[in-house]
Parts: sequence; C-alpha cells; structure tokens
Amino acid sequence: MSVKPVNIVNRKAGFEYHLDIKFTAGLVLSGTEVKSIRSGNANISDAFCMMEAGELVIKNMHISEFKQGSYNNHAPLRNRKLLLTKQELKKLEGRIKEKGTAVYPIKLYANDRGFLKLDIGVGKGKKSFDKRDDIKQKDIQRELSKIKF
Repeated sequence: MSVKPVNIVNRKAGFEYHLDIKFTAGLVLSGTEVKSIRSGNANISDAFCMMEAGELVIKNMHISEFKQGSYNNHAPLRNRKLLLTKQELKKLEGRIKEKGTAVYPIKLYANDRGFLKLDIGVGKGKKSFDKRDDIKQKDIQRELSKIKF
C-alpha cells in the first residue's frame, strides 16, 4: 500500500508577503482532521496565525470533514494550536508587536516520521509595486528559460 505524500502549499504567501523568518511548527489535531489532511482535503490559502494567551493559534485553516467520521467529525474552520518552543514563541511575540508584521502559513506537510508539520513565515506585506516587480522577474526568467544556448 503506497501512501500519497501530504504537501499543501500556500502559493499566495510568497506573492503577498516578504519572508523574514521561517519556523516549523507542529499542530494539535483530532483524528478525523489528520485523516482528512492525509487525503488532501485541506486549504491554508486564507489562513493566518495569531498569539492568544501566550500560544500561537492558526485561524481560518479549512480542513474538510472526513467522510467516514460519523458523529466524531470535527468543525472545518476551528482554531488550531501550533506547537513551538518557548524561545521561538518569544521571538515571534516580539516580531508580531511590530507594526505591519504578519504571521502566515507557507506549507503543510508530513515529515519523515509521519507527523504533520506547518511551515510558517513572519514578514511584512508587499506593496503593489513590489508585486509588479515579482511578476516582471518571473516573466524574464520564463523567457530566459525558453532560450537555448
């Protein structure tokens, strides 16, 4: 039996934010949430992270209900606690207090031991001219890759 690897990426994150610091966090999930994520039914594109009572929480992360979950199913949009070390939480808390700084999910994946991990980034939002520059650079790279020397 082959297991399909879990790899859910937030493509909007690289376009919307400058990446300053990157952390890898564990997630507190229920059984039906894990099964649903492993079948690929999760969306992190609209999610964001906040500090609540000294803990980092991800909000608006949609994990679809598990089909065979019966009455044990989870709420699709509930807040989920992220697991980080004390030093990482202190570092994050200091950065969050700065004006214009956002904490956003980048990638949800299963590590080599099978645990689900979430890469989160800390950064400031891009302005519209920054986004245009990124689009221009991607177009230039695409054109250069087409040219064969």
